[in-house]
Amino acid sequence: MSTQTAPNTTGALVEIKHFINGEFVAGSSGETFDNICPLNGEKLGVIHKASKQDVDAAVAAARAAMDGEWGRMPVAERLKLLYAVADEIDRRFDDFLQAEIADTGKPRSLAAHIDIPRGAANFKVFADVVKNEPTESFFLETPDGAGALNYAVRKPKGVIAVISPWNLPLLLMTWKVGPALACGNAVVVKPSEETPTTTTLLGEVMNAVGMPKGVFNVVHGHGPNAAGEFLTQHPDVDAITFTGETRTGEAIMKAAANGVRDVSFELGGKNPGIVFADANFDAAIEGTMRSVFANCGQVCLGTERMFVERPIYEKFVAELAKKAKNLKLGHYNDADTNLGPLISQEHRDKVKSYYDLAVSEGATVVTGGGIPEMGDLNGGWWIEPTIWTDLPDDSRTVNEEIFGPCCHIRPFDTEEEVIRIANATPYGLAAAVWTTDSSRTHRVARQLDAGIVWVNSWFLRDLRTAFGGSKMSGIGREGGVHSLEFYTELSNVCVKL
Repeated sequence: MSTQTAPNTTGALVEIKHFINGEFVAGSSGETFDNICPLNGEKLGVIHKASKQDVDAAVAAARAAMDGEWGRMPVAERLKLLYAVADEIDRRFDDFLQAEIADTGKPRSLAAHIDIPRGAANFKVFADVVKNEPTESFFLETPDGAGALNYAVRKPKGVIAVISPWNLPLLLMTWKVGPALACGNAVVVKPSEETPTTTTLLGEVMNAVGMPKGVFNVVHGHGPNAAGEFLTQHPDVDAITFTGETRTGEAIMKAAANGVRDVSFELGGKNPGIVFADANFDAAIEGTMRSVFANCGQVCLGTERMFVERPIYEKFVAELAKKAKNLKLGHYNDADTNLGPLISQEHRDKVKSYYDLAVSEGATVVTGGGIPEMGDLNGGWWIEPTIWTDLPDDSRTVNEEIFGPCCHIRPFDTEEEVIRIANATPYGLAAAVWTTDSSRTHRVARQLDAGIVWVNSWFLRDLRTAFGGSKMSGIGREGGVHSLEFYTELSNVCVKL
C-alpha cells in the first residue's frame, strides 16, 4: 500500500495518516477506515483513525508552537510563509486537483475553477488583511481629566480547532486555516472523514515552505466519541471554528461551554431565491441553475426554495426544468460533465428519502426524482437533478435542508407575501433576489433574514466582506477584517500619564 498523500496514477491504494508536529504518523490505535470514491464506489485507500492520545499529541504540538518559534515570529516573516504556502499549492495544483476530485467526485472543471484556486488564495488574502490592518490602535483618552494613554493590541487566540466539511474540502478548510495562521495562531484540523486528502496534502506543503513544526496539525476520524469530540472537548483548545450541519454545531457549542471557549459557526440553511417579474429572465434562469445544482446541490449557500412572481411562474418552471434535464452527469474527467455524484451512500439515501417524501406530501415532480442509470459508474452515489411544485408551505420537503440537487418552486403575488414566506424558516444563511428595480433591490434585501443576500447574482464573493449566518445558520462573521474578531483577542493597555 502506498504511503503517499495524494492519489497516484498507478492504482495503488493511498494511506492517509495524521500530520502532527511536522510528521506524518500512523494512529496510535492502529484502527483505519476506508476512503471511498463517490464517483464509482471504489476504494481509494485507508484513513488512520485518531485516538484521544493522537488528538492530545496534536494539541500539545500546537501549544508548543505557540510557546516557541512561531509565537515569537515577527509578523512580516509569518505572512511571508503564508504567501509561500499559496505559491506551493499553485505549484502542486495538479496534485491538489486530483486529490480533491477523487475524494468528492465533482467535475474537474468545477474543482479547477473554484476549489483549488480559492484554496490557495485564502492564504494570500488573509496575509494581506493582517498586513494592511493595524494591529494596534493608539488614542488619548482623558475623560476624567487625569490623563492616560490607552491603546489596543491584537493577540493570537492560541490553539484553534478547525473542523471542516466535505462539500468544498480545501476551500473551506483554508478559509479557516488562512486567517488563523495569519493572526499567529496554531491549528489542529479535523477534515471530514469523507474528504481527507487535500487537508493532509497541505502538510507536505507546510514542510516544503519551512513552516515551524506544530503550527499546522491534522487528525482524522469521525465526530461523536471520536476525533471530532476529542478535539472540541480538549481543555487546551482555545477556540473552535466549524462548518457543517446545525445539529453538529449544537453539540460542539455544548462542548465549547466547558472552559468558555469561543466558537465561529457556519451551519445549515434552507435558502430562498426570489424572482420578480421584472427580472432579467435569462440571467435569473442561469443564476438559479447554479444556485440549485452546482456541486450536485451540496453547497450551504445553495437555493432549495424558489419563489417566482406569478406572471412569469409557468415560464420559469418550464425553462428551469428544460435546462435541468440537459445537465450532463458523468466522470469527473469528461469535459462536458457538469454534475457529479453525492458524497456518500449515506447522503444519497438521505436525499432520496426526501425525493420520496416530496411525492408523499403531494408534490408535482416536474423533473427528476430518482436515481439515474450510470452504466460503468452505477457503483457511485448518483441522484437525478429534481424540481418540484405544488407543495404546501408547511411540508417537510419545503422546510428541511436536503443538501442535494433539488428545489421547490412556488408562485407569489406581492412583495410583502414573498418576504414573509422567505423568512418563515429557522435558518438564515443566504438569499438570492432577481429584479431590475433598484428601489426594490434595497427594500427587499434588508428585510430578508440572511447573513448574505445576493442581488442578480449568486456566489459572487468578495473575501474582504463579512460572511456568516443568522438564526440556526450560524454564529459570528468571518472574512476580511471580520476574521480578526474571532482569530485574535483584543487587549487594552492603559498607561497613566
